[in-house]
Amino acid sequence: MIYHHICEGIFISRPNRFVAHVLTGGTDTAVHVKNTGRCRELLVPGARVVLDRADRPNRKTAYDLVGVYKNGKLFNIDSQAPNRVVREWLEAQDFDRVRPEYRYGDSRIDFYMEKGREKYLLEVKGCTLEIDGVGYFPDAPTERGLKHVRELIRACGEGYHSALAFVIQMEGVTKVMPNNRTMPEFGEALEAARKAGVKILYLQTKTAPDQIRIRPDISHVLMGAC
Repeated sequence: MIYHHICEGIFISRPNRFVAHVLTGGTDTAVHVKNTGRCRELLVPGARVVLDRADRPNRKTAYDLVGVYKNGKLFNIDSQAPNRVVREWLEAQDFDRVRPEYRYGDSRIDFYMEKGREKYLLEVKGCTLEIDGVGYFPDAPTERGLKHVRELIRACGEGYHSALAFVIQMEGVTKVMPNNRTMPEFGEALEAARKAGVKILYLQTKTAPDQIRIRPDISHVLMGAC
């Protein structure tokens, strides 16, 4: 995934989930935050941030805030990036069919795939919370995320190959742990999913100001029964 119109700024404040004030070109500029999560440990006054200029000239905010540096390391915080990079990765695999936004039960699971007669469901979660070199999810309570894990457990019992993929949106982190302090129910559901046979994938990325992609040297296996 590539961003075509990147520039940098300095974070000032975030009055609500969708808007931040950033100093860029010497001007206090309102920008769209492409992540509705808390990001409290990242979006702190004075932090260096990465902006992508929007393609629509008449939009209220001219830029999207897509990245932020913490301790010299770049974190991609674009909540749309995980699904986009996973789709690119899946389409490079040998599946016969890759279909996004697949209706299953009462949910839309991020990806449905086929290979021969085998059917796969893959739900994608982006990880932007890092503490002492370990990734954690979620950074805020997510009933939707909890529901998706339970749907994957159900699908596994119905013969699908089910997997939950954590896209790690920073370099140097190899594993994601449940954030039990914020949402213990998610950790309980994740453990139940493991026991039910749902595969848990940790997708490491190469992250730069103008792009993010899943590392090609990391092997991830989706095949195999639940």
